[in-house]
Amino acid sequence: MEKTLQANWLTRGQITQVTLPKGIGWGMIGGLAGTMIMDLVLMGGLWAAGLPALTCFSIVGDTVGRFFSRLGVEMAGDVTTGAAAHYLIGPLVGAIFGVLLAQVEAFRAGTLKKSISLAVLYVEILSQPILATTPILLKMTAPQTLQWFGVSFVMHFILAVVLGAVVGYGLRRRII
Repeated sequence: MEKTLQANWLTRGQITQVTLPKGIGWGMIGGLAGTMIMDLVLMGGLWAAGLPALTCFSIVGDTVGRFFSRLGVEMAGDVTTGAAAHYLIGPLVGAIFGVLLAQVEAFRAGTLKKSISLAVLYVEILSQPILATTPILLKMTAPQTLQWFGVSFVMHFILAVVLGAVVGYGLRRRII
């Protein structure tokens, strides 16, 4: 009869199972927290630069409006639309990350550093196609496009660090 390592009281090892709902939950919390912190830093930076603090939401809203207008759905591209898009996409991206960490053994983060590193890689790669729609749909110039991608990289890096830390903490395995 086989015994598991968990049955041996002398063995120290990982004992908790990471479930799909737990991964989704911690991912959504991390995505929301990361989005909020990213937006606070961005709004503070825009305000410090003398620009309207809600410029980011306006740009995202305009992009969403143009995207849907190309599909034949008329939608106002404004600050409200941009904020709604941000706060729908952030937790959704987080939930997917949580699922990956919970269900893919190779992605299971043993350390906070690994969880954050995976989140940075995941968010930066996943965000590129989404970010590319803005310069295309809003017909940005080359300097505007470079500025858009540069600022977006830094902001999404912040989101990813928070996402990785929250999900890594939430899904960490208990040691007996």
